[in-house]
Amino acid sequence: MRNLQTQRIFSLISGLWVGSFMTIGFLVVPVLFSSLGDRQVAGIVAANLFKVTAYSGVFVCIILMLIANHLVRHQISQYRLTRWILLGMLACTVGAAFILIPWMNSLRDQALHLGLSVRETSNAVLFSRLHGVSSSLFLIQALLGLVLVWRATKNAD
Repeated sequence: MRNLQTQRIFSLISGLWVGSFMTIGFLVVPVLFSSLGDRQVAGIVAANLFKVTAYSGVFVCIILMLIANHLVRHQISQYRLTRWILLGMLACTVGAAFILIPWMNSLRDQALHLGLSVRETSNAVLFSRLHGVSSSLFLIQALLGLVLVWRATKNAD
């Protein structure tokens, strides 16, 4: 009975986490860019949203890993694959939070210091590539998140 409650807690946390970062990435940020007239301001706000999402994602992913490890230790083997999914999501989150987002913010700050947008600097191509990698990592994380929630809700029955 206790393991069923733990599985339900895992499902709840994973659903809230995946739902929140997908809402930000696929709904809030596109609305920002379409609603705000200044793309630079929208980019700064979006970067802050993604930074908070990434940092909280590291914390939540670690909590979910601990819960999954607990369930595996209690002979619920379905969570063995779940740990690998979480590891992939953690890698995406760490890559974004500690490498890509700071690098992109640095390029944006350099441009702002010059009174320009990043698109008007010599770093425009690099920023564009980093943005592409960041978007790809986010998409991979979202797909892994869907698999995570699918498996978690299936296991909670």
